[in-house]
Amino acid sequence: MVRHVVVVGLLCSAAAGCAVSTQQEVQLGQQYAAQVDSELPIVQDAEINRYINVLGDSIARLTSRGDLDWHFYVVNTKVVNAFALPGGFIYVNRGIIERADKLDELAGVIGHEIGHVVKRHSVKQMQQMQGANIGVALTCVLTRVCESQAAQTAINVGGAAVFAKFSREDEKEADEEGVRNVVRAGISPQGMVSFFQKLLDEEQSKPSALEAWFSDHPLTQDRIADVEGMIKQFPQQQIASLTTDSQGFHAFKDRVAALPAPPPGQKQQP
Repeated sequence: MVRHVVVVGLLCSAAAGCAVSTQQEVQLGQQYAAQVDSELPIVQDAEINRYINVLGDSIARLTSRGDLDWHFYVVNTKVVNAFALPGGFIYVNRGIIERADKLDELAGVIGHEIGHVVKRHSVKQMQQMQGANIGVALTCVLTRVCESQAAQTAINVGGAAVFAKFSREDEKEADEEGVRNVVRAGISPQGMVSFFQKLLDEEQSKPSALEAWFSDHPLTQDRIADVEGMIKQFPQQQIASLTTDSQGFHAFKDRVAALPAPPPGQKQQP
């Protein structure tokens, strides 16, 4: 961990406006991904990994950053969340997949996270927050493991979760990129609207169940309306022609449902 902090320190001096190249961004993403992979219960099922990467690549490769070596992972936790690391590393929690009823809903979440990478939001945060314990902070936010006293003692998160929480403006930009990303890939952006609305409705009835998502992705009715407005900018005939669902998605979802229960020691959602 100390080595990771030193690398960030070398790239970002105390002076404002630290510049991070694409190569540096990818190298940092690889380092943090290695740490996250060692600390989160990453799903190892070959078919699940194949599906999430084929879907993710079909969206990411058509963006302005299609030259990145994108990687997509499923995390075996029922906590409803997803996040992106610098350089094209996207993690989707099992809780997201279980709540997605159609392909376009999962694609909307992935398209949004890809949008964060395309807009280099993580790099901007890295430039603003030097020396943060980034990988461990992510683990704490996404699995809630740091809620236990023992974990809090063992893991110093430095008081902030970098690369997990973005500003409202960043979230809006990622929404806009997400809409463009899925449309470009031939998938309906309406899934983003229906999934966000589903989470917003559930948050009102069971707020604790979606605490992680709403902490990292501030969601309001106005934000949903903004996405709907973005969709209306496209010819409606085009939107109507886009894919909303597939048998492959439901086979994937069934396979995720058949996974072993998430490992003990994490606070799971009801």
